Amino acid sequence: MSPVVDSRPLILWGATGQAKVLKEFLPRLGWRLVALFDNNPSILSPFAEVPLLGGKENFADWLSSQDEIPSALAAIGGDRGRDRLQIQRWLAEFGCWIPIACHPTAWIAGDARIGAGCQILARSAVGTESILEDAVIINTSASVDHECHLGEGSHIGPGAVVCGCVSVGSGAFIGAGATVLPRLTIGSNTVVGAGSVVTANLPPDVVAVGNPARIIQIRNAAQ
Repeated sequence: MSPVVDSRPLILWGATGQAKVLKEFLPRLGWRLVALFDNNPSILSPFAEVPLLGGKENFADWLSSQDEIPSALAAIGGDRGRDRLQIQRWLAEFGCWIPIACHPTAWIAGDARIGAGCQILARSAVGTESILEDAVIINTSASVDHECHLGEGSHIGPGAVVCGCVSVGSGAFIGAGATVLPRLTIGSNTVVGAGSVVTANLPPDVVAVGNPARIIQIRNAAQ
């Protein structure tokens, strides 16, 4: 699909898988991807027509050369929610507007509250009275049911199911195909392994896997 004629300039911070996913549908929302940035100096731009211009050390100079300040999204997936949130806040300090990126095939209840920088991907769903704080990712075909609260920087993986009235802490990652049963709490920075079934509350900073999910590792709170 061709970009919208009056499209608005936008940059992505991150130049790997999440950037590819976002670029596929951003033009349908009226955005024109003008540049990529990434702190990893060893990677190349995945798009021939979009330059990768380095990391933080290059950003301020590039921004000062622009006629207008672009909008920006942190294209950082996986369990790196804290990194995504940190970069998003840093970009906002430069005056970049942080939009919501919602795929046209996703469904969001009219009374759901969606924070800045949330990325809601294809065929996913967000139920009534749910709250997504800033920089949340709802990945492909994931489902977040009614009255859930997803903390900033959390990530619901592809095909995962978060049942009603669940609280997911900041920076937590629910892996692909996992299920979280109703009225449970997932602590901040906790990782739920792919395909796991969570039947009881999980504390912060752990890795839990299996059916039912069991804690197998304590994470470093700085991760």
